[in-house]
Amino acid sequence: MVDRRSVDVGGIRLAYEISGRSDAPSLLLLHALGEDATDWEAAVIPGLARSRRVYALDLRGHGRSDWPGDYSLELMQADVLGFLDVLGLDTVDLIGHSMGGVVAYLLAADHPQRVSRLVLEDVPAPRPRERTTPIRPDGDLSFDWEMVSAVRKQIDVPDPGWLHRLSGITAETLVVAGGPRSHVPQDGIAELARRIPGGRVVTIPVGHLIHRAAPEAFMKAVSEFLLVAQDIRPDR
Repeated sequence: MVDRRSVDVGGIRLAYEISGRSDAPSLLLLHALGEDATDWEAAVIPGLARSRRVYALDLRGHGRSDWPGDYSLELMQADVLGFLDVLGLDTVDLIGHSMGGVVAYLLAADHPQRVSRLVLEDVPAPRPRERTTPIRPDGDLSFDWEMVSAVRKQIDVPDPGWLHRLSGITAETLVVAGGPRSHVPQDGIAELARRIPGGRVVTIPVGHLIHRAAPEAFMKAVSEFLLVAQDIRPDR
């Protein structure tokens, strides 16, 4: 059963979903651009909640969280860190998809003591890419369009320092690639794994939305990784 809650972090209300036993290890899910916590509900949360206390966060500008009009990936990283502090979560396992994966690896690089195991789902390496102008969909949106413009600029032309910061990640890391059907360059995903110490790659060739397109394969890869990584680092 999923419980929907919210918390104030530095004056920003962040909405989240929580499920699983309260005494189980903590696992945080960070969604992709334009998504929210509900993206994980059908395919991911039920399976992971059997052995984890699962927190699925709406990042700022998304879903039921505040849309403050001030957006960057660094602010999202700070929000996540504040979220962990407010909830008293000293160390978590962390799964991030696409944009949420960028937020996840920035957090794991800058605060390695807070992330035990890291899963990055089809996350681009922080390399410059061809700039495109996103077109706003018609109708009401479940996210702030101003946020899209701000974040896309950072993903298109990332801070050069992000690439070097990857070497500071100490978490056991699994990079899940979507293969040739994904719009994300797969050589960049392979580079991401190489630059993270001990990073490993598994490819599930279904495109960018891996956990939706192949939920059983995604859950098998992630569940096995979390169990093996836990055995490798029992102190965490």
